[in-house]
Amino acid sequence: MENTKKVQVQVLNAFVKNGSGGNPAGVVLDADALSDSEKLQITAKVGLSETAFISKSETADFKLDFFTPNRQIAHCGHATIAAFSYLNQLGLVSGSASSKETIDGNREIKLVGDLAFMEQQKPIYTGVVDSEVLILKSLGIQKSDLIPNAPILMVNTGNSFVIVPVKNLEILKNIRPNHTLISEVSETFDLIGFYVFAMENPLSDTDVATRMFAPRYGIEEESGTGMAAGPLAAYLYDKLKIEKSTFHIGQGTFMQIPSPSLIKVKLMLENGKIIGLMAGGKGLLQRKFEVEIDGAKS
Repeated sequence: MENTKKVQVQVLNAFVKNGSGGNPAGVVLDADALSDSEKLQITAKVGLSETAFISKSETADFKLDFFTPNRQIAHCGHATIAAFSYLNQLGLVSGSASSKETIDGNREIKLVGDLAFMEQQKPIYTGVVDSEVLILKSLGIQKSDLIPNAPILMVNTGNSFVIVPVKNLEILKNIRPNHTLISEVSETFDLIGFYVFAMENPLSDTDVATRMFAPRYGIEEESGTGMAAGPLAAYLYDKLKIEKSTFHIGQGTFMQIPSPSLIKVKLMLENGKIIGLMAGGKGLLQRKFEVEIDGAKS
C-alpha cells in the first residue's frame, strides 16, 4: 500500500518593499527525513517558483535545499531570505551571523535587524556574443534597444544569469519573452535565466529596474531574484564603472500582476576589486498550510 505524509509549509514574501510586494517562497522546517522526490512533490503542490527545505547540518548552522517546480537548484536568493527571516522570527538564530550549507558549498548569512543578507562569490564574466542575436530575438528587442557600449554577458556569483542592459523603462516594460528561445539559450549556457535591466528607474529608492525570466526552471517571470541581483550589481560596478558599494535593485513592477520587490546588494571590495558580495532584504510571513504527498511504498 502507499503511505501519505502531511508536511507543513510556511510562505514568506522576500524582498518586500514598504511591507508589501516581494517574491513568495515556500519554507519547510525539519526536512531531514524528506527525499528529493518528496521535496519535488511538495514544491509542485506549493505552486511557487521555489521552496526551501531546512534540515540539520554538520558544517553550517542549517542545511538548505532549494527546489523549483521541476528540479533542484544550488542556490535561491529569495528562498534563502525567506528561510532565514522565518528562522530569525522563531528565535532559532542568534546574533548577526549565521550560515547555510548547500549542494554547492557553504555560504555566510548576515542578519541586520529584520533584514537577512546572503553571501555570494566574486563574479565570473563570460561573453555570449555568438548567441546575442538569439538572445535579442527571445526578448523581442533590437540591438539598438541596448545601452551603448554595455555588453550582454553571462555573470555568475553562485548561479549563472545572462545580464541584458536596455536603454529605458519603456523597452523593459514592453518585453514579450519567447520562453522556448530563452530556455534554449539557458540550456546552452546552463543558466538560471535572463536578467534584463534599465538604468532609468520608476522608484526613487532603487538604482535600476529589472525583469527576470527563467522558463528552463518553470519560472516565466519572477518578482524578486537575489541570486540575479548579485551578478547585476557586480556588472554595474565592473562593466559600467558605477563606483558604489551598495546597490538597490527594483524588480517585479512590470509583471502581469505587479509585485514590486527591493533587493539590497552590498559589494565587498579590496583594492577596488570585488571579492564577494551580500544580497538581501526583508521577509514577511504570509500564511501556513499543510500539503499531503505520497510517501514511500510499503
